[in-house]
Amino acid sequence: MRQCCAPVGTIAPLHRDTGPAMPARPRATIRNTKGQVRIPGGTFAMGDAFDEGYPQDGERPVHDVRLDPFLIDATTVTNTAFATFVKETGYVTDAEQLGASAVFHLTAKARSGDVLGHAPETPWWLVVRGATWRHPYGPLSSIGTLQHHPVVQVSWNDAVAYCAWAGKRLPTEAEWEYASRGGRARGRYPWGDDLTPRGHWQCNIWQGAFPHTNSQEDGHLATAPAKSFRPNGFGLWNTVGNVWEWCADAFSADTYARRAASEPVFDPRGPHAGSDQGTQRVMRGGSYLCHDSYCYRYRVAARSGNTADSATANIGFRCANDLGPPEVRPGPSS
Repeated sequence: MRQCCAPVGTIAPLHRDTGPAMPARPRATIRNTKGQVRIPGGTFAMGDAFDEGYPQDGERPVHDVRLDPFLIDATTVTNTAFATFVKETGYVTDAEQLGASAVFHLTAKARSGDVLGHAPETPWWLVVRGATWRHPYGPLSSIGTLQHHPVVQVSWNDAVAYCAWAGKRLPTEAEWEYASRGGRARGRYPWGDDLTPRGHWQCNIWQGAFPHTNSQEDGHLATAPAKSFRPNGFGLWNTVGNVWEWCADAFSADTYARRAASEPVFDPRGPHAGSDQGTQRVMRGGSYLCHDSYCYRYRVAARSGNTADSATANIGFRCANDLGPPEVRPGPSS
């Protein structure tokens, strides 16, 4: 599997700090629908209708999925929202415990002594000591001017902990794709099939020769604010490009093949992951590093996976909720 966009697996073999122990997972709070939009239920064709994906990602066969209405955040969780969570709970992320994390080489802001090596098989990813959600590109970076950008350097474990505190949950993979499509059937992107309609960029991805030259025609080298470009037909911002988004499901390349035998499938969940930290979880949407010459995963049907404790400078998340009576507590809007 080509993994330009996110190195697979923890970087623990290269470095580990003996930092503070992670507190217990924050307790689930009353359901919070702030910042979420209602997605109508319905049946949709899930998967790659254009046969453009990588076979090892398991984007085919296309199969019918039926979903009840649900709620999902209009944007990815921002640095501001995640900072509130950490302030209230004292939560310590996986990357902070590890002491180092993955940063793309063109965005790294660190002294040479803090660059501990390269990620295996993806040398454009540097292992940087002190790279955390507060310092996403290394210890010389900060989120001071990135309050409204997606939080990154967060693992699946971190995302689940945030959701428990926020009164939300991660979306299933099926919910994510349905919401990302914005009401369009079998489209390549949330806005249609043309990447740049009328010559205008609609998402934050790589332009140029990956991995050394980014012309930044879309205006961004790394993350863009969570509300950039235009929302899709359901009112969701940046579901493709910008940052990968964690989903609840465990990742398996044969998931769709198994589902297709009994379609339409009602409200599917991915295979049970158990407690094994080596189990990969689904990521969706691609990121600012995706380019069709190497990683054409910024299509709505594209899927990938990474281990639950992995964190990089281009993985974030958004939250979802079951539909029900609005029970909103004061809290972040994500």
